Amino acid sequence: MLQRLSISNYALIASLSVEFDNGFTVITGETGAGKSILLGALGFVLGNRADSNILLDDTKKCVVEAAFLLVDHKTARPQDNDRLKLFFEENDIDFEDECVIRRELTPQKKSRSFVNDTPVSLQVLKELGAQLVDIHSQHDSLLLCDPDFQLALLDDAASNQESLSEYRKSYKEFTAARNELEALRKKSLSNIGENDYLKFQLDELVKAELQDNEYEELAQRIEILENQEEISRLLNESTMILENSETSVLDGVNALLYNVDKLKKYMSELESMSERLNSVKIELKDICSDLNNLQDDSQDISSLERLQERFDMIQRLMMKHHLNDYPQLLQLREEIRRKVDEFSNIDEIVADKEREVKAMEKALYQKAKELNKRRLSAKAVFEKDVTEVIRQLAMPHGVFEIKCEDIGELASNGTDAVTFMFSANKGYAPENMAKAASGGELSRLMLAIKSIAAKNNYIPTLIFDEIDTGVSGEVASKLGDIMKVMGETLQLVSITHLPQVASKAKNHFFVYKDVVDEKTRSNIRTLTREERIMEIAKMLSNAEVTEEAKRAAEVLIN
Repeated sequence: MLQRLSISNYALIASLSVEFDNGFTVITGETGAGKSILLGALGFVLGNRADSNILLDDTKKCVVEAAFLLVDHKTARPQDNDRLKLFFEENDIDFEDECVIRRELTPQKKSRSFVNDTPVSLQVLKELGAQLVDIHSQHDSLLLCDPDFQLALLDDAASNQESLSEYRKSYKEFTAARNELEALRKKSLSNIGENDYLKFQLDELVKAELQDNEYEELAQRIEILENQEEISRLLNESTMILENSETSVLDGVNALLYNVDKLKKYMSELESMSERLNSVKIELKDICSDLNNLQDDSQDISSLERLQERFDMIQRLMMKHHLNDYPQLLQLREEIRRKVDEFSNIDEIVADKEREVKAMEKALYQKAKELNKRRLSAKAVFEKDVTEVIRQLAMPHGVFEIKCEDIGELASNGTDAVTFMFSANKGYAPENMAKAASGGELSRLMLAIKSIAAKNNYIPTLIFDEIDTGVSGEVASKLGDIMKVMGETLQLVSITHLPQVASKAKNHFFVYKDVVDEKTRSNIRTLTREERIMEIAKMLSNAEVTEEAKRAAEVLIN
C-alpha cells in the first residue's frame, strides 16, 4: 500500500508530501491544476522514462520518494509476501515491512534510483513498481482491445502465473534449440566446399608434424650453428684453460692438493681444505667434460641447412594463417581438426538435435495443453463476474464472453488465441470488443474487468486516471459504488471529475494552483468534510455554488 509520496523540484511542484490511507481515495481539481503532474511523479519514481523538462529549477536535482507498506499483517496474503521477499532477495535488497523508493534526476539529466537506500537499476525499479502499483490512465482502455492484454487478464483469472513462467522458460530453451538445429541443417547443406578447404588446411598442418616448443628450439639451434666459429673458439679456449695449457687450472689444483695433503700431517686444520680441494677438482673435471661434449655437438654444421628449411616452413605457415606466434599455429591446427571432425559427424549431430528438439516440443505442447485447460476452466467464471458488473453500469443487456481458441502452434504464451467478445444490446450476438464497444463502453468495461481482475492478481495499489471519462448520471453513481467496494480489498486512488464518484470515497484530496513569488505552483491538500461538500457542490453546479448544490452534495456524501 502506498503510504507517502514526497516530491521536490518536479514540473510545477516545488515541494510537497502527501500521506495516503487505505481504502478508496479520490483526487479532484480544476483542469490543468496538476493532477496529471502528481501521477507523472508517481510514475517517475516507479521507473517510467524521465522527461528532460521535468526540472522546475534546472540548477537543482529533482527528488521523488514513495513509501510503501509491503506487509500488512492483517490483510496481506502469505503468498504475496513470499513473492515480494523473493524479489528482494534475488536483487540483493533488504526486505522490510516498509519499503522506501527514491529516484533522483540531476541538472545534468542523470537518473539514480534507490530501494531502501540500495542503488538499483531502472529495470529492477520497473519490475518492483509493477508489483506494487497498477496505474491505469484515461487512454489505457484501448489496451482492452489488445489480444496479449486480454490473454494476460485471463491468465490472472486462471492463476496461471507460476505455470506460465515455467512454460516461458521451456519455450525459450526450445526456441534456442530449434535455432541451433536450423543452423546445423544449413551447415550440413551449404558448407561442403568450406569443409573441403578445411580438410586441405588440416592435411597441410598434419604433414608438417609440428611439435610443442619446436619453433623456439629450432631458432636456438640455428643461432648456435650460425655462430659456430666463435662458439668453437670459445669452447676450445675454455678447455685449454682447464687442462691443456702449460699452466692449466686442473694442473694447478692438483699441485695445490698435493701440497695440502703433505701439510695436513703437520697441520690438522688443513684436513677440511683437502676435502674442499677434492670437490673443486671433481667439479672442474665435470665442467671440462661438458665443454668437450658441447664442442663435439656443435661441429654438426651440415644440419644447419636442414634446420633452416624447417624453420622457414613453419614461418610460412604462420604467415599464411596471419598468426603472430607458434602456439597459435598449434591451436589453429586443433580448431580445424575439431571443425573437420564435427562436419564428418554432421548427420549424426543433426539427428541427435532433431530428437532433442522433438522431445522438447512434445513436452512444451503438454504444458500448453495444461495452460489451455486452466484458461478454459477460469473462462466461464470470469465471463459471469464481468457480465454482472457491466449490467450494473447502464448496460442491462450487456454480455461479455471470451473466445479462447487452441491454434495448435507454439508461441510465448502457449497455443491459445484469446479474443474478448461483447454485446451491449439485446438480440445481438457478442462480437470482437474492438469493433463492438464505443469509447464510453470501453471505459465501463475496463472498470468492470479491473474490478474482477483485482481479486485475481493481487497488486496492493490501483490508480485510475479519469477511467470514468464519458459517463454521467446514474452510471457515474454505479461506478462510484463499484470503486467503493474495490476499496474494501485494496487501496484504490482515482482521479475524477464526477461528483457521483468523488462522493463515494473514504479520502478526498484537492489539487490546486497558487502563485508564489510571481510563479505558478501546483499543490495538494486533504479536504475536511465541509470542504468536501463545497468541492462536490462546485462539481455539481459548474458555476456559482448554490444552497441546492450544497444540499445535493451532502446527500451524495451521506
